[in-house]
Amino acid sequence: MLSKNLDKAKQAFKNKNIEETKRAHDAKVHEPHGASGKYIKSFVYGGLDGVITTFAVVAGVAGASLAAKIVLILGFANLVADGISMAIGDYLSTRAENDYNRAEREREAWEVENYPQGEKKEMIELYQEKGISEEDARQVVEILSKHKEAWVDVMMKEELGIIEDNHSPAKNALVTFIAFAVFGFVPLLTYVTANFVPGIGPYSFLTACVLTGTTLFLLGALKSRVVGTKWYRSGIEMLLVGGIAAVVAYIVGVILGG
Repeated sequence: MLSKNLDKAKQAFKNKNIEETKRAHDAKVHEPHGASGKYIKSFVYGGLDGVITTFAVVAGVAGASLAAKIVLILGFANLVADGISMAIGDYLSTRAENDYNRAEREREAWEVENYPQGEKKEMIELYQEKGISEEDARQVVEILSKHKEAWVDVMMKEELGIIEDNHSPAKNALVTFIAFAVFGFVPLLTYVTANFVPGIGPYSFLTACVLTGTTLFLLGALKSRVVGTKWYRSGIEMLLVGGIAAVVAYIVGVILGG
């Protein structure tokens, strides 16, 4: 059990509220730091890629003045193919990262076990580079070296810059695919609806623009939880990025269609 609620601590920092910070540090929580947002990165970036790429397809087809059924064919083809591709990419990259971290941890543990003097010297030098005196650094290292698991944890972070998250590759891939499929469907929603509701066909592209823009802004705002920026700034940024991609696709569609 930790004596700090990380989410509340982050909010207190944003508000620059010392009393909130104290309450966050005094809270008792049962989850490790960052556990609540473990897969939010895959969710946000999968969703953003899904809505941007699908809307680019829609904009390109609209620019070329092709039939609505072409939008649906290309849009759903992109949704399935790119969604699977992104999920596989996320799975492989997460697994590769986990394998690399595991191998480095095994190496560090072996060095700690077989040549502790060298590891102690290395840690002292690392702490000295941070401005800690040699005497204080030696004291810290001597205390830490009594606890091998914690010692390896610190070496992973301080020497290699590795923070072990131990994400599940399969869960990462699943979250990415679901986010890509759900948010990537947004630009196609009005075209699907137009097949069942007469009269909205001529406004399909305009409606898709509005829905996509709103989704981009909301996902960009959610992305602020990952990168730690202002939510409205992140939302506007993603809206602009998606807008630029759509405009370029639309212009290419007009040129090629002509």
